[in-house]
Amino acid sequence: MTLGPEVASAPTTTSDRHAAGASDRSPAPASWAALVEQRLAGIRAVGRWRAPRELDAFGPNGTMTADGRRVVSFASNDYLGLTAHPAVIAAAHEALDRWGAGSGASRIVTGARPVHAELEAELAAWKHAERAVLFPTGFAANLGVLTTFGTAGVRIVSDEVNHASIIDGARLARGDVAIYAHADVDALERSLATAPGPTLVVTDTVFSMDGDVAPLAAIADACRRHGALLVLDEAHAVLGPDPTEVDLDGIEVIRVGTLSKTLGALGGFAACRGPLADLLVNTARSSIFTTASTPADSAAALAALRIVRSPEGARLQATLRRHVDRLVPGHPSPIVPLVLGDEQRAVAAAADLLDQGLLVPAIRPPTVPVGTSRLRVTLSAAHDDQQVSALLAALRVLGLHPGSAGEP
Repeated sequence: MTLGPEVASAPTTTSDRHAAGASDRSPAPASWAALVEQRLAGIRAVGRWRAPRELDAFGPNGTMTADGRRVVSFASNDYLGLTAHPAVIAAAHEALDRWGAGSGASRIVTGARPVHAELEAELAAWKHAERAVLFPTGFAANLGVLTTFGTAGVRIVSDEVNHASIIDGARLARGDVAIYAHADVDALERSLATAPGPTLVVTDTVFSMDGDVAPLAAIADACRRHGALLVLDEAHAVLGPDPTEVDLDGIEVIRVGTLSKTLGALGGFAACRGPLADLLVNTARSSIFTTASTPADSAAALAALRIVRSPEGARLQATLRRHVDRLVPGHPSPIVPLVLGDEQRAVAAAADLLDQGLLVPAIRPPTVPVGTSRLRVTLSAAHDDQQVSALLAALRVLGLHPGSAGEP
């Protein structure tokens, strides 16, 4: 092997390299301790300091460990209440007894268990796909899909309010990333029309902070016209929309989902045609280089999926739909935002609700744009009618009345 002139003439030992640079050093940079403190001070200065709060909870009911207050949570994404379902818990226990706490390695090495393949098969059937590929989290699923298919030469076209996992997946992919204005299909069309090569369109189907839905039919038509791969993140789509009700003929589609929201467990998946699944298995680094999902999580998700696809699941969805309609009739998802604008107003409203035993988080920048701080109410089939009534009464006392657009 022939070395280039820069390499060939370079010092060959660590001491030589240190000596070579000793006479030409820049001023010493600030210490890492100082850099960290500077960043933390900046967070405090703009009033955006955060710390996890501890909630000792089972389903929507819990106790704040800091002060012992009993609260009802309207903050969880456990939309059907399956986290605390007896059959789901029993399945996790059985898996623990059979396979232990962890999978021990990635599935490609030795981490695969029979429950992983069984879950993938039922996820594929649920999503009307040939195959499904498991990932340890929904975040990892988006990273894996976008880095696998959004390679160099591909244009990734992404809605501006897509989830952070989509944003980070697009950043890690080597393709060209184009952002289109939220739900603006004309802007999407323009980006597709000017792409010099293959294109990939990625969108949430239900957006996590506003609870609104993507215009799937129009997006699908645009993908068909331009031959784009369509990636749909259905993490929050417990009440729809259902992509199978849209004309997807002639479009390559990957349906990404989580096991941690509708199914109440932990993990993610991508459902698609067989060859696409094979490519994910062979190239998705967020699956290949991490330990497989725990058997207990996978077994819990499988039990939850069977409930969702049963008459009981239909009843739970109907209960959730009824709760949503009490806040905002016809709203398409269990995510109901109350946009207050000012950050401190949102924080104060969340504190007032907590004083009444209702945990409703204040969402503020950088999670949402400046000037759109809000309360984010999430409803669950596990809530009872009295709990929803208490929430409505507390919102009225604060002068907050959910409207069709999530405005107070």
